[in-house]
Amino acid sequence: MKRFVPIAAVLMLAACHSLRPSATPPAPSVAAAPADGLYDNHEQVWQAGSAAGSLVPPRLRLSIATYKGGWQLWRVEADGGTPTLWLMQMDAAADGTPRMLPHRPRVAAPTLEPRPDPAEWTALDACTLTGPAGGAAWRVAADAAACATIAPGIGAAAAFLPIAAARSAEGVDLRLYADQARGPDAVSQARRVDWYGGWAAVNGAGPEASADNRDWHMNRQLRLSNEGGRSALVWRDGTPSGWSLLLERLTFREGNTPVLKLSILDDADGRALAYAFADPHSARIGINLGWIQVGLERETGAAQASNR
Repeated sequence: MKRFVPIAAVLMLAACHSLRPSATPPAPSVAAAPADGLYDNHEQVWQAGSAAGSLVPPRLRLSIATYKGGWQLWRVEADGGTPTLWLMQMDAAADGTPRMLPHRPRVAAPTLEPRPDPAEWTALDACTLTGPAGGAAWRVAADAAACATIAPGIGAAAAFLPIAAARSAEGVDLRLYADQARGPDAVSQARRVDWYGGWAAVNGAGPEASADNRDWHMNRQLRLSNEGGRSALVWRDGTPSGWSLLLERLTFREGNTPVLKLSILDDADGRALAYAFADPHSARIGINLGWIQVGLERETGAAQASNR
């Protein structure tokens, strides 16, 4: 039986006097930090779920947005949960050592545009993440024991506080405060999300449609992420058709080859009626079963960058 590990943390009792209001920092360089975008560990969760007896990590999404002055806003969200916001001050020491100082909001609805107001955030000095100087690989980690001394003052949100992060080839390896319950090496392998847009045409007669049936129902302006994006297909009046699309990048153990997989799902039981494979970086993917036809194209440029 697969065991799911909930996101939770045992917070040590301590005073929270080490939390301090943030001061406006100098303008540091963030060139080596992870790029803006949405990151998702869908494949990591899928791989763990397909292995008998394995611990299934939580499904996480990390959204990063960079602002002037060396700030990044990190949104950490568990599947189905409310995002937890952290304002990160990105800078480097004189020797090039990267540093990331997390801040938590002091108000219920902090200002985010056109940029966050540092006065609305509290710096968490004890949870500062630092890393080795030099090299192209960006990685930082906090002193978990020191961070634990202020965790009670952060509250339940501390479970989602990053205590280690590393820029990988295709995303971010993220370790949260709650991941300590899963072991010393537990991380979420979140990959940068690509978005695909397009259309689907469904015949009103479904899989039994004859070749001369012209009762086509168009689904336009579809948009799916390649990390487990799902979209329900509808009839022309907007009611559910009973089928959905699923787009995901996976690596099957049998061949150890990553693929982009587009599936047609039966909503009644979730089974895949058919699927198509493409290169994981493919610009286009589609499928034609006669009664259903789908065409998707990867978004580029500003469309991708706008997804935080």
